[in-house]
Amino acid sequence: MSAPSPTGEPDPFRLGLLYTFVFVEIGIAMPFMPVWLGALGLDAGLIGLLLALPIATKVIATRPLMGLIDRGVRPRTLLVAGSLALAASYALMPPAAAWAVAPLAGLIVLNAVAQAPLVPSIDYLTLAAARRSPRIGYARIRMCGSVGFLAANLAGGALLGMLGDRVAVPLLLTGLALGATFIAAVGHDSATGTAPRPASVVPPPLPPVLRLSIGAAALIQASHAAVYAFGSLDWSRHGVPTPWIGALWATGVAAEIALFALIGRWPARWRSPFRLLGLGAGAALVRALGLGLAQGDLALLLPLQVLHGLTFGATHLGVMAAVSGFAPEGARGRAQGTVGASTAFVSALATLACGAIYRALGGSATFVAMAPLALAGLALVVLARRARGRPETGRFGGGSGDAI
Repeated sequence: MSAPSPTGEPDPFRLGLLYTFVFVEIGIAMPFMPVWLGALGLDAGLIGLLLALPIATKVIATRPLMGLIDRGVRPRTLLVAGSLALAASYALMPPAAAWAVAPLAGLIVLNAVAQAPLVPSIDYLTLAAARRSPRIGYARIRMCGSVGFLAANLAGGALLGMLGDRVAVPLLLTGLALGATFIAAVGHDSATGTAPRPASVVPPPLPPVLRLSIGAAALIQASHAAVYAFGSLDWSRHGVPTPWIGALWATGVAAEIALFALIGRWPARWRSPFRLLGLGAGAALVRALGLGLAQGDLALLLPLQVLHGLTFGATHLGVMAAVSGFAPEGARGRAQGTVGASTAFVSALATLACGAIYRALGGSATFVAMAPLALAGLALVVLARRARGRPETGRFGGGSGDAI
């Protein structure tokens, strides 16, 4: 592992490794935790309830946990504590499940609390490094997480098949969380929490331009709810073979990775928060309408999945650029947590709506129903641009450097 730079900057390699471990864990947990719960013999209704618990928990927990950074807690402390708690909760899940559902549910809530600050804390550290050093680009480091997620999706099924459903999922996730703990614990980062703030001091508010940008990103990301929840099911019902369904998902993540790899070559004005969020919103609008028309046609589905590079990737980079550029000192942790909590909340509501629409009207209507979310996100981007009140320069934080 490379050493920190003489100036005390966080090591980009270690930040990339942290993203990799955390996103491999997410890439295993998202598709295979439901499989593990099913292997325990739980009924579908109970599995749905247990899977809903982490979403609700993260909506509540992310913002206050990240706000601790503004009160002087080091981001690395949150990473170490969160990863250790994550490892412990995964390790205890099999014996808890053998005992009763209630302790298993409690561990799932603890697991979600532990996981809530992990990705936002790495984002905080990486954006802080990017603001200080032109040699560090957020997108290049964040790309490691997408690569890890894709690798977990591709290799996870085969690995878990060899190890067995009942023990492999929590065992593998425990190991990954312990690996993240070790990586977070070693080295020295200069991106600490802010100086402790006296309880009597009112924290600085998030400016309107940032609140609007976060709202826009939450709406655009929520427009993925239909494809995340019902894409595979609807494509299968239209006769798309299972290998092609996997290829469609891989195409979306590959497009996201390509954007992260190439964004540094874009002209600076196209890396500004508003243009990136606008690209994400426009692509999400086209994708929602296109998926409504595709009905299993691979000639349409493949290019629509390529748009994921913009609908997710450009939107994510845009809101990270907004946080880096517009969040006041003393509120950066809270801003980072607000992004995660807002996105989770709006996405949860959109997913619930998708379930009702899919049941009543089918897949095409469900995909098209995501278009108003993208359009509303685009409207908030316009309002955020007006709230900024001056021309875009592609530089954030009043000339603090290009964070993306």
